[in-house]
This record gives sequence, structure tokens and C-alpha cells, in this order.
Amino acid sequence: MSKKSNKIKDNSNTIALNKKARHDYFIEQSIEAGLSLLGWEVKSLRDNKVQIKESYVILKNNEMFLFGAHFSPPKTASTHINPDPTRTRKLLLKRLEIRRISDKINQKGATVVPLKLYWLRGKAKLEIGVAKGKKEFDKRQDIKAKDWKRDKQRALKLDNQ
Repeated sequence: MSKKSNKIKDNSNTIALNKKARHDYFIEQSIEAGLSLLGWEVKSLRDNKVQIKESYVILKNNEMFLFGAHFSPPKTASTHINPDPTRTRKLLLKRLEIRRISDKINQKGATVVPLKLYWLRGKAKLEIGVAKGKKEFDKRQDIKAKDWKRDKQRALKLDNQ
């Protein structure tokens, strides 16, 4: 007989989420972008050793780059390379998409933030969002709405029992 593994397989394709972005910004538009990665970075993605919480997207020479994302190097990384966990990684977008995003950034004073890192058909994808910053009272209103929704669900659940 074959042995069954005790590990629970996670069917989710999500690698990393940036919950702070949705709390700090109004997301106006989200776009899927590819990432230009090295081999050891893909290993880190497979091990879920990636953090995009403090990262942001910059536009330079009509190209977009992910800046500040931390990919923890694996212990089995090759000895002939020096892994840089916070290197700037190029985003793979079409020229038209980059132009649209840059127009929105220049006109509205918005910014671009990474929202989610995930797998799609064996390739790593990054969901980026064109966003505007929230004020403190906007954040409080969101928290109140979330609390109200949770309390309402609890009340409905208790009524059904």
C-alpha cells in the first residue's frame, strides 16, 4: 500500500495578498501583469516566501517595475549567484496598457500598487491597481460598514436558528 501524506493541499492559486492596499487606497482599476523573474525567485514563489505589503510600482522609461517586494532566497540557491531579495523586477505589460496607466497617474494624481500575486496556468501573475489614497475618515467609514455587515450577518444567523 502507498502511504498517504498528512499535508493538506491548498487549491488556491494565490501566493501573496496586499490587504493593506485595499485599506489605504481606493482601487479604481486593476490590471493583470506578468513578472520577469529569476530561477531562485520562482522557487521562493512555490514556497510562498514572498511579501508584497510594502512594495509599489514605478514607471521608468515607459516600462513598469515592481519595487520593494521581498522574495526570500531559498536555502538551496545556487552558489554562483548572489540572490538580492529586494531587487527591482520588471512587469510584463503591453505598451498600450502602460500608456493608459501612465495617463491616469499623470492626470488624476493616482498611484499604482500591487494587490495580489498568484499563479495562472503555471505562470506568476501580479494584479496591480490604479489607486487613490484614502483619508482617515474614509478608513473609519469602511471599518464601520464592515462591522455593520458582520453584525447583520450574525443577527440573521441567530434568527434562522
